Amino acid sequence: QVQLVESGGGLVQPGGSLRLSCAASGSIFAINAMGWYRQAPGEQRELVARVTKSGSTNYADSVQGRFIISTDNAQNTWDLLMNSLKPEDTAVYYCYAVIVTVTHTGIHGAVDYWGQGTQVTVPA
Repeated sequence: QVQLVESGGGLVQPGGSLRLSCAASGSIFAINAMGWYRQAPGEQRELVARVTKSGSTNYADSVQGRFIISTDNAQNTWDLLMNSLKPEDTAVYYCYAVIVTVTHTGIHGAVDYWGQGTQVTVPA
């Protein structure tokens, strides 16, 4: 079993900053990719930032230059630093990872895992 636990989020004024953190735990053999998605009311879930184990990083155009994803691979944690926040950044943010697990029966194929979501609100 794998669990992703998020922390951070909350209410921040426009132009402010916020940091989200995610920690993965459980029967982890490898993490192939990790990142953040968000979902605003009435909208589809969208990619915010993603980094692969090879170090390739991509950001949504709407957050490029404002948000930074960082990882601590030894700890299986990753953060999203959000700067210059705008009202349109208001959403529930979900951490995400593609994880290869290991059990007593061996190594299993990569599966997507999601955090529980954390609300970020930037008032207009």
